[in-house]
Amino acid sequence: MKLRPFELALVIIFIVLGLAALAVVSSYNGGSSNDDSLAFTGSVEIWGVLPKEAMEATLTTLADQNESFRQVSYREIEPNAFGETLTNALADGVGPDIVMMSHEQLVDTRRRIAPYDYETLPPRDIRDAYVEGAQIFALSDGMYALPIAVDPIVMYWNRDILATNGFLAAPRTWEELINVQFPELIERDFSRNINRAVVAMGEFANVRNAFGMLSMLLIQGGSAGVVETDRGYEIRLREAVSGSGNPMRAVFDFYTRFSQPSNALYSWNRSLQADRAAFVGEELAFYFGYASEAREIERLNPNLNFDIAEVPQGGAASVRRTYGQFYGLALLRSTNNAQGAYTVMAALNRPQVSSQIAVSAGMAPASRSAVAAGTNDTYGRVAYGSASIAYGWLNPELSETEQIFATIVSDVTGNRRDLDQAVSDGVERLERVY
Repeated sequence: MKLRPFELALVIIFIVLGLAALAVVSSYNGGSSNDDSLAFTGSVEIWGVLPKEAMEATLTTLADQNESFRQVSYREIEPNAFGETLTNALADGVGPDIVMMSHEQLVDTRRRIAPYDYETLPPRDIRDAYVEGAQIFALSDGMYALPIAVDPIVMYWNRDILATNGFLAAPRTWEELINVQFPELIERDFSRNINRAVVAMGEFANVRNAFGMLSMLLIQGGSAGVVETDRGYEIRLREAVSGSGNPMRAVFDFYTRFSQPSNALYSWNRSLQADRAAFVGEELAFYFGYASEAREIERLNPNLNFDIAEVPQGGAASVRRTYGQFYGLALLRSTNNAQGAYTVMAALNRPQVSSQIAVSAGMAPASRSAVAAGTNDTYGRVAYGSASIAYGWLNPELSETEQIFATIVSDVTGNRRDLDQAVSDGVERLERVY
C-alpha cells in the first residue's frame, strides 16, 4: 500500500519516539545518577570527629549513585581522644586513609598529612571556594585539608528572661550587654550570692567552651594569634594585628572580672553547676556555645524558650568576628590507596555534598557558595551568618592549650599571680608545647 506523505511522516515520528523510549528504559537505573569520574578500586577508611550519623547519611547517598562508595567506611573518634587514637593506630599499621579533623588538631597531626601543593590547588582557588577562616588549613607548603564545615561560637539567649525584663532582642555589642542588660538581668542577694547569672565567664572548669570564648575574645581584640615562620610557629597572642596594646592581657582581664565578687560584673563562680546545664535549667540568661549545640539544648529542655544570635561585638569594631571550629578532610601519608582516597575527598568536597554533611551535623558549610545561598533553618541562618566571620588560630595541642588557659584564669582569680605575670607565664608554657 502506498502511503501518502503525511502518513509516511507519522510512521517515521512513531518509530523515532519508540526508539527513544527504548533507550530511556534501557538506561534507567532506579533513579541513581552514576558518575564514572568517581569510580575507584579498593576500600577507603575515614576516621573523624564529626558525628557518625552525619557522615554515614552522605556516604549512603553517594553509594546509591556509585557502587565504589560502598567500600568507604567512617569511624567516629571522640575529639579529646583523636590524637592518641590515631597515633596508636598508625604505630600498629592499622590507621585510616583519610581523617576528618578540626583545625584545632592541625598542628599536632600535620606531620602525618600529605598536603595538596599550590600547583594542584592554587591559593586563588582556595580563596574563591571557601569562607575566609577556612584558609587556616593553608600553610606554607600546601593545603592540609579540604574544608567541609564550620562550627562557629554563637550566643544562646533565654527569650523569657529577657522579655520579662523589657528586652526583646539579644545585645549586639558588649557595651549593650554590660551597661544596659546586665544590671537588669543579674540577681544577687545582699551577701552577693548569685541567684541568677547573666554570663558564665571568669572560670574554666564549669564553663563548657571556655577555650572557644577566650579565643573569640582574642580574635575580636585584634590578636595576631600564632604565625607560621621559617623558624616554625611564632606566638603573637600578645601582639595586635594593627595598633598597640596587649590583646591577650586585655582579654584575660575582661574574662576574669565576671568571677570576682568585688566586681560589678560578678556573675559566675566555681561553685555553680556547668554553664550549659544552668542555661537549660533557666538559671543563666546567656550561654556562649557552638552552633551545633542547638539541637541538643532543644532536646534537653523542649520547653525552654531560647534563641541564638551572633556573639556581641565591640561597639567601635569596624569588622565582626567570632571563633569557629573548622573541619576538613586530610589525606594521610600512610594510606595504601591514595587514588581512592583522593577520589572520595573530591566527592565529599563538592559544595552540595559538603553542605549536606555540615547541615546534618548542625553546622554551617565551609563552601563560600553554599553560605552565600543561605538557609531558612531556624538556627542555621545565624550559623551561616557567623560562619562568614569565624576564625581560628593554630594551637599546638588542644588539651594542653586548654590547661594553659585554665591556669592563667585560676592564677588571676586565685590571686596567685598578677595579670601580667600570669599571661607571660602562659605564653612561655605555650612556646614549650610547640
